[in-house]
Amino acid sequence: QVQLVESGGGSVQPGGSLRLSCAASGSIGGITAMGWYRQVQGKQRELVATITSGGSTTYADSVKGRYTISRDNAKNTVYLEMNSLKPEDTAVYFCHGRISTVQVATTRDYWGQGTQVTVSS
Repeated sequence: QVQLVESGGGSVQPGGSLRLSCAASGSIGGITAMGWYRQVQGKQRELVATITSGGSTTYADSVKGRYTISRDNAKNTVYLEMNSLKPEDTAVYFCHGRISTVQVATTRDYWGQGTQVTVSS
């Protein structure tokens, strides 16, 4: 069993910054990629940023230049540094991992429980 636990959400004024963290734990065999998605109520979950085990990153156009994703492989943890936040960044942010377990070598998708980010004056 694998768990992803997020932390770091909250409320901030426009132009402010927040840092999200997500730690993977459990019977982890290997982690291919980790990332962040976000969802506004009534809308589809959308990709924010991903990072592979080798350090390759992908960003949504809407966050390029403002968000930075990073990863500590030794700690099985992924971070999302969010700067110059805008009201339209308000959403529930979900951590994602493509992970294999000690028991099963095939990777599958795991999700965290979500953390609320609110950008408002």
